[in-house]
Amino acid sequence: MDAILSNRPDAPEGEPVAFQGKSCRITGDWSVQTLAGSDAISQRQAALRRAGADTQWDLSHIGRLDTLGTHVLWRAWGQQLPQHIRLQSEHRQLFERLADNPTEQPEDAPRNRLTDPLVALGTHVLTGARHGVTLVRMLGQLVLDMGMFIKRPARGPWREISAQIFRTGAQALGITALVGFLIGIVLSYLSASQLQTFGADRFIVRLLGVSITRELGPLLAAILVAGRSGSAITAQLGVMRVTQELDAMRVMGMSISQRLILPRVLALALVMPLLVLWTNTMALAGGMLAAQMQLDVSAGWFIQSLPDAISMGNYVIGLSKGVAFGITIALVACHFGLLIEPNTDSLGRGTTTSVVTAITAVILVNALFAVSLSGVGL
Repeated sequence: MDAILSNRPDAPEGEPVAFQGKSCRITGDWSVQTLAGSDAISQRQAALRRAGADTQWDLSHIGRLDTLGTHVLWRAWGQQLPQHIRLQSEHRQLFERLADNPTEQPEDAPRNRLTDPLVALGTHVLTGARHGVTLVRMLGQLVLDMGMFIKRPARGPWREISAQIFRTGAQALGITALVGFLIGIVLSYLSASQLQTFGADRFIVRLLGVSITRELGPLLAAILVAGRSGSAITAQLGVMRVTQELDAMRVMGMSISQRLILPRVLALALVMPLLVLWTNTMALAGGMLAAQMQLDVSAGWFIQSLPDAISMGNYVIGLSKGVAFGITIALVACHFGLLIEPNTDSLGRGTTTSVVTAITAVILVNALFAVSLSGVGL
């Protein structure tokens, strides 16, 4: 059966299946280009199951409809046209052809409690592998773009890099300072109560200095940036996908990797070490305040003891983590932003997945640093 497509530029945007009382309005794109996406058909089938026998269907504002979309609706209706339905004449012809050529309704496969978890695990593993391959390709393209940028710096996206540095760095100073300061206070209070038990009050400076500079400072800054700036990058690219700005860039021959991904990766790679230093400073200030109140340690002695307590290796490791975390967050955010489908539901799910994945990746990278550099600076 040949596909019949109908384009309606005036079709309203929104959810493809919208219920209002006893009426159900079908809008948007119901063609193979959209339904071929991940879980697109299952999500729309789940939405269609909410309909009852007396539901009034309105397909008059549907954007595009081909044979795949027709089959999805036809099976949701039980392979017959509903009694109350509004649709265009060319779309009615599609359903009439299905009525003239009935097909057997496939039965649901029996569920197996033993194999279903394995199938689900395998599906997640394959999905993760596909994301990993895409990220590796993106990293390779980023290296090529970086080479072109170094070769011709005058043609680089300097304005976008400057804007991203301001958004991801300058605007994040407040939240990183607040969280770092509070974490320093909490860590100092908890450590002081234990050190007093053994009469080792003077080790509070070394304990705070090493733990904050090497581990807590970079990790806290990265998690905050992943939740704040990473989600913003994913949402920004997703909105560009929804509004077809990315398609327009491809039509004009502009490189999405060079114009969108490279500035964000460079900005976070430059900003994250500075945010790590800022977070370390505020956390140590909070720890110094708590140590002065709890252990009666003077601020002058605390500051004077810091250079001896923190080795240069710990500083270098902390700053190196900042660069690695920044690149990881930017790549993950850009990856999921480019995967977002042109609908609002995908935008929300993609942003959530991006933040969770970025934080998980940051923790994994931090674990690699901890294992590989366990004997450095201690």
